[in-house]
Amino acid sequence: MSRIALVDDDRNILTSVQITLEAEGFDVETYNDGQQALDAFNKKLPDMAVLDIKMPRMDGMDLLQRLRQKTSMPVIFLTSKDDEIDEVLGLRMGADDYVKKPFSQRLLVERIRALLRRQDAISGEEIEESEENKILVRGDLSMDPLRHAVKWKGRDVSLTVTEFLLLQALAQRPGFVKSRDQLMDVAYDDQVYVDDRTIDSHIKRLRKKMRTADDEFSAIETLYGIGYRYNEE
Repeated sequence: MSRIALVDDDRNILTSVQITLEAEGFDVETYNDGQQALDAFNKKLPDMAVLDIKMPRMDGMDLLQRLRQKTSMPVIFLTSKDDEIDEVLGLRMGADDYVKKPFSQRLLVERIRALLRRQDAISGEEIEESEENKILVRGDLSMDPLRHAVKWKGRDVSLTVTEFLLLQALAQRPGFVKSRDQLMDVAYDDQVYVDDRTIDSHIKRLRKKMRTADDEFSAIETLYGIGYRYNEE
């Protein structure tokens, strides 16, 4: 049973979403603000967190920043209906997905299931070793799908599930262009809609993380209006 943490200062949302998720078979923990959630996470991490952005004491952005210092667990943001700035900033900080308020309970459940399936696949819990998940080496890059491990020039790089899948898709065929639509298919289930801005934000975050290992990292090339390409040196 997967443990889902819900963090929101709106008690109505906490109660309704908790009831829905528990009916779907999830173990749900609820928190009223970011600080309360962080205190609990420091003792034991859930399998996934669903975070509101605007909360007292510690907001969702600050909580995400703290989490990304120690874990790549999947995170979904709950954002205001028209606040695109929050969506983009959240993705660039390392959120895996976002859902706009007011939202469909069914949509949120599908997003959660999609992220958990991807997490399980990458960690090797649902698949046996095969050609697709053997260690991938491309120049200075090494990726181990079964251990969710990435190295660049021998240095460890911590990636979220989405970032890992995007880098893997690009690195599998160096020199070939992947359109945004193709990358969406890799990173998200068919029933989950995302737009171009989402993929672009994940790529920017991915580049930033790779540059923590090498400030001259430039292996991911943008082809404006077309997509992205991994160039093996």
